[in-house]
Amino acid sequence: MMKAKALRYAESYAAQEEAQRRKGDGRSSIHYPALFLFIGDKTASAIGPVLDSCERKWDNAAGVMALHAASRPAGRRSGSANERAAGREAAELGDGIQGYIGSGLSQAGTGAAYGSTRDEDVRAGKERVLFAALPDTAGRDPLTVRRDVYEAFREDSRYLAGLNRALRQLAASIADYGRLYSSFDVIHLSIITRVDDPLNVLLPQITLLARAVLAQSFKSVQSDLYALINEREQGEQFGYSSSVGLAFLRELEGMQQPDYTLHAPLLVTEDGLSIPVNHGPAALFDLVYVLSDKNERGMTSPHGMDDNYEIIAHISLLKNRVRPSADFASGHGGYNNMIFKSGIRGGTGRQGCASAGFAAVRRPNRQIALAVLYHAARHLTGELRAPSPLSQRERQALLGVSPEALRERAAGFLPDAAGLAEMTGLMSRGRPSLAELKRLSLREAEEVLFGSGGEAYFRRGFEDEAAAKLAAYHPEREWAKVLAAREQGHPPLTFYQLAEWTAEQGEAGGTVLNALHQHMAGLRAGLATARLELEQLYADSVERQPFTRVPLLEKRTVRNLIHYLFERVYGRKYDLLRLETELALCRSCAEALERLHAESTAQIKAMDVLVEELRQLALDSIGRGGETVDQNIMEYYAVITEGVIQEIEARKGPGALFGDRYLGSLPGLLRSGGADAVLERLIDVCRRELLAADIFDLPFEEELLRRANVAAAYDNQGVVSKEELFKRLYLRLEEGALINVRLFEYTQEHRHEEKYFFGDSGSEFLRYASGVDETTRIYRLGVVHEERRSGAEKLNLMGGFHLEDLLYYRNAKVYYETYVANGYRLHGLEEAELPALR
Repeated sequence: MMKAKALRYAESYAAQEEAQRRKGDGRSSIHYPALFLFIGDKTASAIGPVLDSCERKWDNAAGVMALHAASRPAGRRSGSANERAAGREAAELGDGIQGYIGSGLSQAGTGAAYGSTRDEDVRAGKERVLFAALPDTAGRDPLTVRRDVYEAFREDSRYLAGLNRALRQLAASIADYGRLYSSFDVIHLSIITRVDDPLNVLLPQITLLARAVLAQSFKSVQSDLYALINEREQGEQFGYSSSVGLAFLRELEGMQQPDYTLHAPLLVTEDGLSIPVNHGPAALFDLVYVLSDKNERGMTSPHGMDDNYEIIAHISLLKNRVRPSADFASGHGGYNNMIFKSGIRGGTGRQGCASAGFAAVRRPNRQIALAVLYHAARHLTGELRAPSPLSQRERQALLGVSPEALRERAAGFLPDAAGLAEMTGLMSRGRPSLAELKRLSLREAEEVLFGSGGEAYFRRGFEDEAAAKLAAYHPEREWAKVLAAREQGHPPLTFYQLAEWTAEQGEAGGTVLNALHQHMAGLRAGLATARLELEQLYADSVERQPFTRVPLLEKRTVRNLIHYLFERVYGRKYDLLRLETELALCRSCAEALERLHAESTAQIKAMDVLVEELRQLALDSIGRGGETVDQNIMEYYAVITEGVIQEIEARKGPGALFGDRYLGSLPGLLRSGGADAVLERLIDVCRRELLAADIFDLPFEEELLRRANVAAAYDNQGVVSKEELFKRLYLRLEEGALINVRLFEYTQEHRHEEKYFFGDSGSEFLRYASGVDETTRIYRLGVVHEERRSGAEKLNLMGGFHLEDLLYYRNAKVYYETYVANGYRLHGLEEAELPALR
């Protein structure tokens, strides 16, 4: 329970901080308009992440548009009857539009599935993500689904009509945002598809149509293809999915041949007239990027396809970024598309494919939140453990267990001793003579005179009343007010101190309980002596007692004996009752102290368990962080947390965190809700007071440097120097940005690499990163300068390989040939129109 609460707090802080810091990040601008074209049902999950990334990084992302060409809008259940009907309806209507992001216009939930959008666009009714219907794949025979989709698209003109309308509406919407761009001559068209999506059989037609429509508004259309491979999702369909994937790659190879041509009546007027569109001879795409969920070492990314969606947005920015004059002045290497294309062509002249890897390092917000929570808890327990300045006698007096206080309270439980005189009014049982009484002991004389009447009267009038008052006394109730008041005092009285006071034996010797036990031992000895003296008095003869004898007045002498009996004997009994009452009171207080000790030690244990769990959570989170940006967190934030608390106490007074505005009464919280209740209040204090301090608002670089330079003991091997931290940070970015595709390296004719950092080029870390292997590097290095508060990013580009170099290609080839041999028609084109398998 506590672990879950702490982790939710850390996640909440991290999300809030990430969003806040991204607002403080400088954003780049794109030079030309950009359009994303997502083809196929399986690309629906990419739309939101790609556009969200653009929104975060591009200053003029408001004009970025997207088209999702699929058999159904995102969010519909695959294969349902309603879905198929909706797909047919969209095709029949030919509108090609299902709503803009977050619009709620589509019952299919298109908006929610496509991500978020700007509120002003929604209010203005401007669509930024349009949907265009393609032939439905659900329910079709897997033997011929790609072929059937290809034929259905050719035979039913409503699909082309819908695509035409959607693309024209997008072009018009882009024109509305023309003021956002430096130039309106070129548009960057990024096409995204999954290699195993049957709908990508229509890729050439949709691409050529998009270029034709856009060419009517722009002088040039630069189109790139992003082919996504998701091996993790293949599951039980791995054989068929691999076959479909290879079928697409085979078609793609044909599209990228320098002699590739395509002629088709793709433009459709409002009157249903068709206009032919021609392409070639030339490769269909400027560049083809192949991005897999496995990197070049064969490892699956923990982020799944999310890194690839970031790559798409970053490459789109890299190729279309407005380079400020400061970039040229500083000599930062910028991206040059012609150089990259030339670099990946190789010695044979055959155009190669490209891939990329992406990594980011962020301020470790989750780890910081957990470290601050732990250090705040540790500080509080340290304050609670502080020794009490009260002396032993002051502690006893505070709890009312000093010998004087106990004696006074016990005396207050007894009726006034003057009441003993009233006992002389008791009626005797007869009229014994003095001569008869003289031969008796005092006990026997009392028996003759009153029987058990005297004892009964004393019991009712004194013992019972004292017992009732003692039973009604509850030490805890009296202490509660005193302890509550002292908890809020300065210095406060804590349950750590109470546990020490109420222990049987303290570290420094005596405790309150120990002193009480010693006092009780004295009372028991006194009681034993008093009882013995009473027995001796009772056993003594009447004749030897010093009561007043009146000659010749026997009755007066007997009366004097009675007065002597009640005054002397019952006076002793009264003193004995006072001692017994005080001992019973001490016993009650001792039991209360033992209960207080048990409660205090339980509270200590609960706090100790809480602190230890928070410590372990903080260390575990740091351990999972890759041992790079997480270094020195515990050491640095111990100092920072202590400093912030001291600032609060300087403003609000010592012990301010224990005030009602902050934590309040820890014992009360522990009694009402246990350590969970304390954790909730502590989380609230951390979120509202500690983490809100200015010191936690430092940019990533400055926070990292301060953490690297944290003062540490000479023998503390856990603290990392700035140089070592930068080295680890650089290696983490490099390792994280491994290329997201696996190749047969020995078949790759040529490998061209370019690497780009995104961040503040003037920062110490990026200056360090730019100087690594400066004299030996064989790759091109660039820095995209951005004011960056949230972290640093790295994009690695690699190209020069061909589709047959893909391990995926080699593995899928076996399945492809088997499925084709068993009658599967995996292409819309005839075999003669396809390039040979390699």
